Amino acid sequence: MTDPRQTQRLSADEAGIAAAAELLRAGRLVALPTETVYGLAADASDDRAVASIYAAKERPSFNPLISHLPDVDAARRQGIFDAPALALAKAFWPGPLTLVVPASSGCTICSLARAGLDSVALRVPSHPVARAVLQAAGRPIAAPSANRSGRVSPTQAEHVLADLAGRIDAVLDAGPTAVGVESSIVACLGGAPRLLRPGGVPRAALEAAIGQALVIVEEGGAAPLAPGLLASHYAPRAAVRLDADAPRSSEAWLGFGPEPTGSARPALAFNLSPAGDLTEAAANLFAALRQLDDRGPKTIAVAPIPMHGLGEAINDRLRRAAAPR
Repeated sequence: MTDPRQTQRLSADEAGIAAAAELLRAGRLVALPTETVYGLAADASDDRAVASIYAAKERPSFNPLISHLPDVDAARRQGIFDAPALALAKAFWPGPLTLVVPASSGCTICSLARAGLDSVALRVPSHPVARAVLQAAGRPIAAPSANRSGRVSPTQAEHVLADLAGRIDAVLDAGPTAVGVESSIVACLGGAPRLLRPGGVPRAALEAAIGQALVIVEEGGAAPLAPGLLASHYAPRAAVRLDADAPRSSEAWLGFGPEPTGSARPALAFNLSPAGDLTEAAANLFAALRQLDDRGPKTIAVAPIPMHGLGEAINDRLRRAAAPR
């Protein structure tokens, strides 16, 4: 659980929008209205801020999050748009469409928000208040629904406060949202575009915009490309040994908490959080795995991670990384 904090209720006026943007730039959590539901927003370029989303929502696993941008040009700085992706963006943005595209070389969306993947999920919402905040914040904003995981999505500020008061910094109250389905999610990653999730834009309209049929992806596919799908693991090349008391002579070490007194730290090691802070550990997880894996060890030994709070999600990802393949 996050530390208790005073949750502000901001008005959807110029002052409230400016205050929300300032909080987001400072790495804080703000619930924002979109055209569908209220989203729990944080700076998508800040691993620690994104980890706070998971902590506040008690989200059980690190699925990729949709990052929101104010316009097509801003989105194209984060991802690589092929012809179908560009046609869809021009036809349906702003609106309830999410595009999963390869991350650009200049992508600033952090590894945790992308669940360690080389792709990125992007959306330009149509709600005027959300777009004003995105423009003022000047950075991509990750924003899953502003409720605890498994609960009903919020369509009013009161719903957000009932679930998350004391867990987030503010809610920007723009009144009830237009209740609707979630955004459609289309992956444009080479080859035929794939419909990962049906939603606010009908499939026929999507297909008309690109002049071809979409490939329909069943839930539980091979990769966690987007929210709402069963996520597979980020698979390092190295084997992963979980719940290790200490590394063996040939292993890299992924630690957590204070290192045992007198223990020899291996040359190839990373501590997710020497202080034992699960939010810090979540923020460091994917970058640490990549950093160790890139050095070429045969095995990464991982210290035990507590199963409470964000530890559940961290352990979920580590189990997937350690699964036979």
